[in-house]
Amino acid sequence: MKKTSTTAPKILDAALELADVCGWERLHLFDVAARLGVGLEAIASHYRDKDQLVEAWFDRADQALLTRARAADLIPLEPAKRLEELLIAWLDCLAAHRAVTGQMLLYKLEPGHIHLQVLGLLRISRTVQWWREAAQRESVHLHRIAEESLLSGAYLRSVLHWLRHPEEDAAECRAFVRRQLRGGPLLMLLRR
Repeated sequence: MKKTSTTAPKILDAALELADVCGWERLHLFDVAARLGVGLEAIASHYRDKDQLVEAWFDRADQALLTRARAADLIPLEPAKRLEELLIAWLDCLAAHRAVTGQMLLYKLEPGHIHLQVLGLLRISRTVQWWREAAQRESVHLHRIAEESLLSGAYLRSVLHWLRHPEEDAAECRAFVRRQLRGGPLLMLLRR
């Protein structure tokens, strides 16, 4: 085996590239190690298991959202538009491996793996929390709880739509996200 400098991002990128070909379910960590020319111990030093690769992939999207939040053009936007821009940045980060992203979500929801399902719910909650923070939402108490619940629904509907419509162009996807953020009770909460 050739020696390479194996970093967590390199491992994740190799896993994603392999999964694009074989699918997430058929991806094995020993294949990732072979692709990188290292032993499994090099993978284990960065990721304890395959699910941590999933978490790292979604962490990368969260980072893209947080990076977008620093842009000067976001501050003057109304809340719904700010949230839209941030969610689009999150989706755009995942776009290169859209099919694998969907397979990862199915993997997390697999019946019989309660620990993965719980972690999946925690992941959604964490991403929605960062999304709200990046959008500089200041609501508190019951208003915050209602906003988080409604934003979680908008987030899930948008992600599922994005996954189910890979042929859709960016403008159509953005319009869908916009509708999710500007509908009914959520819009009233965002205006406060």
